[in-house]
Amino acid sequence: MAHEVVIVGGGLSGLCCALELYRNGVSFLLIEATDRVGGRVKTDQCDGFLLDRGFQVLLTAYPEAQRVLDYSALRLKPFYPGALVYDGSRFHRVADPWRKTRDSIKSILSPVGSLADKLRIAWLRRQVLDLSLENLMAGEESTTEQRLEKLGFSPKIIDSFFQPFLGGVFLDADLTTSSRMLDFVFRMFSIGETAIPEKGMEAIPRQLLSMLPGDSIITDAKVKEIKTDSTELIVTLASGEKIETQTAVLATNGLDNLLSEKKKPKSRVVSCFYFVSELPPITEPILVLNGTKSGLVNNLCVPSNISPTPTGAALISATVLGDSKHTTEVEPQVVKSELRQWFGTQVENWKHLKTYHISHALPSAEQIPPQQLSYKYQEGIYLCGDYMESPSIQGAMVSGRKAAQAILGSRL
Repeated sequence: MAHEVVIVGGGLSGLCCALELYRNGVSFLLIEATDRVGGRVKTDQCDGFLLDRGFQVLLTAYPEAQRVLDYSALRLKPFYPGALVYDGSRFHRVADPWRKTRDSIKSILSPVGSLADKLRIAWLRRQVLDLSLENLMAGEESTTEQRLEKLGFSPKIIDSFFQPFLGGVFLDADLTTSSRMLDFVFRMFSIGETAIPEKGMEAIPRQLLSMLPGDSIITDAKVKEIKTDSTELIVTLASGEKIETQTAVLATNGLDNLLSEKKKPKSRVVSCFYFVSELPPITEPILVLNGTKSGLVNNLCVPSNISPTPTGAALISATVLGDSKHTTEVEPQVVKSELRQWFGTQVENWKHLKTYHISHALPSAEQIPPQQLSYKYQEGIYLCGDYMESPSIQGAMVSGRKAAQAILGSRL
């Protein structure tokens, strides 16, 4: 059976591409290699616990997410707007003073940066809110670290707060990510909430899937190759099945498996360690940052403080950044040993539940692609994915829509 468009990859970008085509009356077939859609945004059930594949959040201010998703149906659970920073001996609260005015004095008096640093945060916030999103993403570009230094932030607040906080957002411990991403996410954090759906992050792709016709999605089907045959494309599955189409969209990271001349985008690597405990190490829905500039753990949170588990047990998530070799060699016991310094002997009773070593967690983003980037790879073949826009849920969703619009535009 022929389809107008075949979309290879059922992550957020592929689903949003399909949704835009469907709303414009274009028939499509979305092919997903794994057992279900979602791509990198998936949630597993393990011993009654919901485990996101890596610590992920939805920034509710994402314009594309606001446009497409039904937030109320996702039953979003917000984090505290701020963080606890561990300095090697104790925890210090850093709160968003525009939302947590009662905690603002504690933040100002905390040793996580000087008073001048905290005034510069207000200045940065004003800068990113005064510009349009388009101008923000087209501004002068440097690394995130260089931008923070240029703004006058002290080495102390960069090392103890921005490095673990932004490093956790970008999965980039060295803060080499584009300064445009710094401005973008700072704007998103300033005007919206940081949240997780009640049923885990996979609720997002599941909601997108519910908007599409079921007979246009196939899973457990890997695409082997795409070839041109006269005026049509032939998509061949690993099973040997051949699918004719006019247009193909590659919404997958395995680009070089399909088109050898197109290399994969560079990827950020992360490991996420899940533990279970009778009691939580903290009782708030707040992110805990490693402000010591040493050790393995970058950040920690207790998802069960946000969405309680059925048994009432505490679910703990710890994130380790690094390259593939570094993260895959880290053992849960080593992570527990380090966290014992943070929370004391209670950590000895934590039970290791599962570890995710994720070799492609986010695309590397030393530079943000131009806004006028072409989504057409070659005749009949289009690309989409967050590497085409920005390493974020926003970037993935926008890229899917733009790829579909490029296809629609080619038919005029």
